[in-house]
Amino acid sequence: MNHFPAWLRQFFGRIGASFRNFMSGRYGTDKLNMVILGSGVLVSLIASFIRLPVVMLLLTMLSYALLIWALFRSFSRNTYKRYEENRRFGLFFDRLKDRQHRYYKCPKCRQSVRVPRGKGKISITCPRCREKFIRKT
Repeated sequence: MNHFPAWLRQFFGRIGASFRNFMSGRYGTDKLNMVILGSGVLVSLIASFIRLPVVMLLLTMLSYALLIWALFRSFSRNTYKRYEENRRFGLFFDRLKDRQHRYYKCPKCRQSVRVPRGKGKISITCPRCREKFIRKT
């Protein structure tokens, strides 16, 4: 970066510092945000190929809504809520990928319990409240 004039380096340095200052305390991006952004871009591309005006308008509005939602999540100062949203998103997709186990909720305390698939009818004991219930895996 030595071939840039000193004033230009200083200018971009100030812009970078002010952006870092603006983003301080804000959530930023995560996997859920990337999925929302990717979905928005994909819907926008699909809308550009569709020739029906009503459908194109609806898809364009949906893509804008997804992009605005992603920006809202990035600039949010409520980091705990955004973290929880991302954590639930990750748990949902981890469960989709887990083919060896079934997940049940305890009828008493609503604790999630993971049991192996293909064992037939089994008695499940909740690790939190020790409630026993029978389910087919």
